[in-house]
Amino acid sequence: MPFSADIKSLFEPDLIKELEAKASLLKVHEGDVILEIGQPIRLIPLIISGTLKITRIDENGNELLLYYLNPLETCALSLTCCMQEFPSEIQAIAEEDSEIIAVPIFLMNEWMQKYFTWKSFVMKSIRNRFNEMLKTIDQIAFQKLDDRLIHYLKEKSKVSGSSILNVSHEQIAQDLATSRVVISRLLKTLENNQKVLLYRNQIKLLRDMYQK
Repeated sequence: MPFSADIKSLFEPDLIKELEAKASLLKVHEGDVILEIGQPIRLIPLIISGTLKITRIDENGNELLLYYLNPLETCALSLTCCMQEFPSEIQAIAEEDSEIIAVPIFLMNEWMQKYFTWKSFVMKSIRNRFNEMLKTIDQIAFQKLDDRLIHYLKEKSKVSGSSILNVSHEQIAQDLATSRVVISRLLKTLENNQKVLLYRNQIKLLRDMYQK
């Protein structure tokens, strides 16, 4: 399984050889559930292309968006769970068609001791995801919902690289742990302020809402 120059730039040659020999390539489609809460973690995902959405789900089925995984990133919560052999505490869904390098978890500890670049990659991933989760907590605790909505739309636009977001009001409400009625009202206010254009299951960002 040959890797791109971007992947090869992350790790030393010996580790790349092991990845090629022991990891597998997964191709997933938009909407595919990669990992469920409570599911045993057997693979560590390393994103090659596309985007995964990482969420928490409470006992009532309410979702909360934690963060996105982009190319050359992995899921820190999966890493910490597999280190202690805990079941998954998150749900991972393909936000778009994606390619993933699946690393068997039994290699985790071995590579942490054997390869400096792997240890550095794991620790950096945990730090970055922890910082993103702190931002999510800050938004819930300290920001008004309309500010959280604007941040959500901008982040989703940055991830997709497009000013046009194919997302329903219901999905936004799930990601932000609120109701569809509230989200529809806030989106209508943004449209009246000429920040967005609303279509059926689609939102186009205008003005300073969209930054390439």
